[in-house]
Amino acid sequence: MKRIKILIGMLFLLSSMAFAGGFQFNVLDNQMPAGQSVEGLRLNLLYGKTANVTGLDLNIFAIGETNNFTGVQLPIFWLGANIVNTQFTGVGFGLANIHKGQSTGAIFGLVNMTHNIMGLQWGAANISTGKTTVDIGFVNISKGTTFQLGFFNMTEDLTGVQIGLINMAKTGFLPIFPFFNIDGRLF
Repeated sequence: MKRIKILIGMLFLLSSMAFAGGFQFNVLDNQMPAGQSVEGLRLNLLYGKTANVTGLDLNIFAIGETNNFTGVQLPIFWLGANIVNTQFTGVGFGLANIHKGQSTGAIFGLVNMTHNIMGLQWGAANISTGKTTVDIGFVNISKGTTFQLGFFNMTEDLTGVQIGLINMAKTGFLPIFPFFNIDGRLF
């Protein structure tokens, strides 16, 4: 307990230095120092919300929320989640990654819920309401995709290949096919 108090005290000290917006510490949505943009390091304990973050975003048993993010998101002890409301560019790790807008890069999590992602989704469950490039997981569901690898794959618009035990694609060479499915428009 004493070590935790020392760690929190050090984080408060760092946040009070606030070198040109390069550091922010969030505890239950209380920002230290207050501000809607961080370029550098943001630490979140339990819950933190900042509009724009560029750099490294660390979640300590936390949900970190932002509108626009560029950089790397990491949960300490793998007990954290990331919410990006508008635009994401970079690499995100978390138990859950919830990206509501356009994402570019790679996200790794137990559950990834996205809208549009140009890049890689890797998780037990990847669910997208838009288009994806590459989905690797136990369950992959998207509106449109280029490549899915998993036990169960489902998409409306397949422009490439699905590999898995169950593959469903409205534009596949067959709507449901075991082991693989490819874009039916290629024939």
